[in-house]
Amino acid sequence: MAGKKFIMRGTKDYHRANLALFFAGFVTFSTLYDFQPLFPNLVCEFGISPGVASLSLSFATFALACTLPVSGTLSDALGRRALMGIAVILTALFAFATAASDSLSTLLVLRLVQGIVLAGIPAVAMAYLSEEVEPRAVGNAMGLYIAGNAFGGMTGRILTAWLVDFMPWRSAVGVIALVSLVLSFLFVVLLPPSRNFQRRPFHLGQLTGSLFDHLRNPGLLCLFSVAFTCMGGFVTLYNYVTFRLLGPAFDLSQTQVAFIFLAYAFGGFGSSFMGGLADRFGRSSILFTALAVMTVGLALTVLSSLSAVIVGIVVFTVGFFGAHSVASAWVGSLAGHARAQASSLYLLFYYLGSSISGTGGGFVYSAWGWTGVALLVLLLIGAAALAGRRLASLEQGRKRKSQLATAF
Repeated sequence: MAGKKFIMRGTKDYHRANLALFFAGFVTFSTLYDFQPLFPNLVCEFGISPGVASLSLSFATFALACTLPVSGTLSDALGRRALMGIAVILTALFAFATAASDSLSTLLVLRLVQGIVLAGIPAVAMAYLSEEVEPRAVGNAMGLYIAGNAFGGMTGRILTAWLVDFMPWRSAVGVIALVSLVLSFLFVVLLPPSRNFQRRPFHLGQLTGSLFDHLRNPGLLCLFSVAFTCMGGFVTLYNYVTFRLLGPAFDLSQTQVAFIFLAYAFGGFGSSFMGGLADRFGRSSILFTALAVMTVGLALTVLSSLSAVIVGIVVFTVGFFGAHSVASAWVGSLAGHARAQASSLYLLFYYLGSSISGTGGGFVYSAWGWTGVALLVLLLIGAAALAGRRLASLEQGRKRKSQLATAF
């Protein structure tokens, strides 16, 4: 710590950094998820299936997932602030380009590149906070950054869905792009310079060596499986419940359907509440509780009552965020070294689940409707439970070995 000049809590630079990174989180997730409520519009315009329409999201999340493990290491060579500044501005510009795209193939290519660019923000922002903010204030600053992520994801979905009731979908995406561009420039102006950053050359060998070490850790593999299956089920549900609510069974408008994304607010509560319970009752117990909550919520969405479906979405969301908070916190304790890379791998599997199941669920929906989607999500929750059971067994074995070693 000696010789380091931290940003102190309560100072002008502290507030500037928090506001700038809140804007960065907003830009990242509003532009990533703004296409999710537009799947029905893409189906109508391009004459495609729901599964193909979901590629407009899956291409971006897949590219983000694959690029995340190298983004932190790349920022070691280029600088945290510089990489994030370039990423937020390019993200907004690519959002304008997607709004102007005149074909599905062009749109998907742009979304793929946009996902690659987006990877320059999440892991790098966390590294910046850890390096620049005084240790006792990092938790609070990180919470505000994650709040920006959640607010951006929720706003991007709701605002886009609301706007398409009044204008073409391209104009709605253009509005998100304009807001993102303004916030991107504010980010560049507000974020204080890095004072504790030490530039390091990019070494691919070191990166791949530690990544393979994590992939040989059976406990981490279980957590990566939980990330893949839970996020896969979560995105699949949100991707296709829109079609059900817009359909003849409920016949809601885009504006009305947009409000289902307010369930994210309850998800934030579930995350903090279950995270606290995990400290008291153990991570395994709370992980299984969260998966059970997801199952109850999923069952409610199959009912024919609109109120039951809405409550089911809220309950499912609370369970998902609870499972995600427990699993993501568990990664750091299981990774003996290179914890940032372990977290990047967790996010890689997290977004791969979003991409693969999020698109595959569309073909299931086309063939078997909402019942088929619900069964797919149930299978994913079951797979997460099996991974959690395996992880609990490994943890018990590790504790027994530790007790025996202590006894002798």
